[in-house]
Amino acid sequence: MRPKVLVLKADGTNRDEEMAFAFKIAGGDPKIIHVNELRNGSERMENFQILALPGGFAYGDDIVSGKILAIELTSFFAEELRKFIDRKDTAILGICNGFQVLVRTGLLPFRNVGRMDVTLTNNDSGHFECRWVKVKVNKNSRSKFLRGLEERIIWYPVAHGEGKFFTDNKTLKKIEDNNLVAFRYVDNNGNQTQNYPANPNGSLNAVVGISDETGRILGMMPHPECFVRVEQHPNWRRGKVKVMGLPLFENIVEFVKGVK
Repeated sequence: MRPKVLVLKADGTNRDEEMAFAFKIAGGDPKIIHVNELRNGSERMENFQILALPGGFAYGDDIVSGKILAIELTSFFAEELRKFIDRKDTAILGICNGFQVLVRTGLLPFRNVGRMDVTLTNNDSGHFECRWVKVKVNKNSRSKFLRGLEERIIWYPVAHGEGKFFTDNKTLKKIEDNNLVAFRYVDNNGNQTQNYPANPNGSLNAVVGISDETGRILGMMPHPECFVRVEQHPNWRRGKVKVMGLPLFENIVEFVKGVK
């Protein structure tokens, strides 16, 4: 049985097709659903096992990135979200704009629906970053979706203007102490870095993505859905290119399928 995947979009979302394709070839059963379809009741969150929030610019990133969609979710679907994350057979993935939505809803890092504990703010470079970067999987990450990828260095594309992970020292320490960091930006030697351009946005502690304490909610700035086929890599014609995005989606699908 293929797990049902809700790929949630709003006006301005532009990576929904890529997200759906990634989950489809990973063994899921994705359906792209506009947030208005949830609001009018024609679709219900409870009928899905995976909630996927894709990249793009929901509502044009008016105010700040992901803010309006986050307000919609916490205003109209707070109870549905709580029920969804309380189930044991569910997973949530937010990529780029989706990650921004997850932190603004409070789902990440501490599942405090309606309260922000961290933010993603303007890149230190002062401009949009659109290129490939190296990230390293945290071997101690709580995420259920990174098994078999521990300490692997991965190439992912980024495309964001507000990707700097930022919070206060106390919250950052709590995140680190609880192993909620999923990936970090690294230099050519595989070492965590704050230096531009290897760290494209200046994220504190080189944080690329984080999970919640259950390991079933994951948010990240880079786009693994844009590297699920070898042809998506700029050097694929030169050979020896290994697909690095698909394993994440396969892990999510396999995790959900394995929950009893």
